[in-house]
Amino acid sequence: MGIQLGPLLETRKIKLEELSGQSVAIDGYNVLYQFLTSIRQADGTLLTDSKGRVTSHLSGIFFRFSNLVENGLKLCLVFDGKPPALKMDVLEVRRQRKLRAQVEWEAALEAGDMETARTKAQQTTRLDSNMVQESKELLDLLGIPWVQAPSEGEAQVAHLLSTGKVDYGASQDFDTVLFGASKLVRNLTLSGRRKLPKQQKWVEVTPEIIDVEKSLETLNLNREQLVDVAILMGTDFNQGIDGIGPKKGLKLLQECGNAEKALEKIGKRIDNLEEIRSLFLNHPVEDFTPEWKSEGPDVESTISFLCENYSFNRPRVEKALDKYVQEKSTVRQLTLGNF
Repeated sequence: MGIQLGPLLETRKIKLEELSGQSVAIDGYNVLYQFLTSIRQADGTLLTDSKGRVTSHLSGIFFRFSNLVENGLKLCLVFDGKPPALKMDVLEVRRQRKLRAQVEWEAALEAGDMETARTKAQQTTRLDSNMVQESKELLDLLGIPWVQAPSEGEAQVAHLLSTGKVDYGASQDFDTVLFGASKLVRNLTLSGRRKLPKQQKWVEVTPEIIDVEKSLETLNLNREQLVDVAILMGTDFNQGIDGIGPKKGLKLLQECGNAEKALEKIGKRIDNLEEIRSLFLNHPVEDFTPEWKSEGPDVESTISFLCENYSFNRPRVEKALDKYVQEKSTVRQLTLGNF
């Protein structure tokens, strides 16, 4: 779910065009969960093909990424590997939460409460290995590079940034900052009008950039100290201290300098403190350099993959493919008469 560091970090709203020509490493699991959560029918049911297979993730990759590519962004996806042992407890909590949401979704459907049903359905979102593999196959066809991280994808995104392989990282999770990302884009695939749950109110969601170095300077902290703030609050690898949020955690670190002294001051302890800190500061990563195909997508194979295999609407696919290629007429010229 990520640490709620938002109140501590400086953000700047941008227009998508400002990222034209820039390379962006996207937290793959994070964005796939976004697609599986948001791309649903009115009652919360996921999109499926004629065989009943879920296609919401493929729809998100293909159609939403087409807008990013059309605006000149060079995308690279990063997929999670094996989670650290210290993350197993939080993963079990999330699994139990999804099981409860499943029961509540079914009850809302039976009661005819479609708004509650959709909200509860979104809370049941699961990403399985088949969906990940299908996503990788589609990315290959579109000419979008991807990398399998050894462990946490956010750490791999941060590594690509720190080694100059990409210009920005993109994720909704602030954990990416803790792993060392210096420039993080949020709301990259969520921009547009969004309805607030249980309200007849819409808000405009726009991309925003977090300048981490500027934020740390303003907070008078270094990255290691920001990690300690997060540990006091609670991370995916540990339970935090009750009553400590971002503001109180910041105050403690500014006064004490590190988590050990802060815990001593408040008379608390956190087990495995150094191991948790090391997971953020020295996380395993893959040595990877993304390469973008100059020829763009494999048009015919992409149409076959989506339309023949997963029942996508061919005219819609062709129209979106136009955004992936420089010559707008290329798609229809290449596919004319082939099917």
